[in-house]
Amino acid sequence: MQGKFITIEGIEGVGKSTNIDFISSYLKSRNINLIVTREPGGTELAEKIRKILLDPQKEEVPEVGELLLFFAARSFHVNNVIQPALAEGKYVVCDRFTDATIAYQGSGRGFNVDRINLIANWVHKNIEPDMTILLDAPAEIGMERAKKRGSKDRMESEQMSFYRRVRKGYLNLAKNEPKRFAIIDATKSLIEVQKDITKHLENLVNE
Repeated sequence: MQGKFITIEGIEGVGKSTNIDFISSYLKSRNINLIVTREPGGTELAEKIRKILLDPQKEEVPEVGELLLFFAARSFHVNNVIQPALAEGKYVVCDRFTDATIAYQGSGRGFNVDRINLIANWVHKNIEPDMTILLDAPAEIGMERAKKRGSKDRMESEQMSFYRRVRKGYLNLAKNEPKRFAIIDATKSLIEVQKDITKHLENLVNE
């Protein structure tokens, strides 16, 4: 039996880590076998690429290099973790996937989205999320929350206008694929956010 692939997306500061823990606990309470993973990362080699991408670098990271590194990490992740888990009938709960690349490198950096989709099709072919939970909040709110976490990584050090474009990119993706995306208002209280998430998870699990 094929497993199900759930991705969690959103700009910085929207509560992805907290809610991934909640999603994992919910699925376990339903006796669902699952793994929790993240991007960039998820394998030993992909985590090394993550370090290059997120740690502030003395050497400039070219935008095209950034894009290709994300997909290089994703190729390890899909081939060595995601695809095998789904084939074993497990649920895969993943912190970010290709939607993040379209939002950040496409809408944020200005890369041609058709080209991004071409690379995506090459890297992971028919591996697509069954459900994408988009935790949505204005960029100003998300980045204010992110500041409270301490030091910023490289991707958290952009101008506010960048994160506004990223958020808009996410919302455009959700608009184009309403059946896959569940937009959650991340400005609500945590209890309300998790009630909303639970409704969508119940629909997925009971399909």
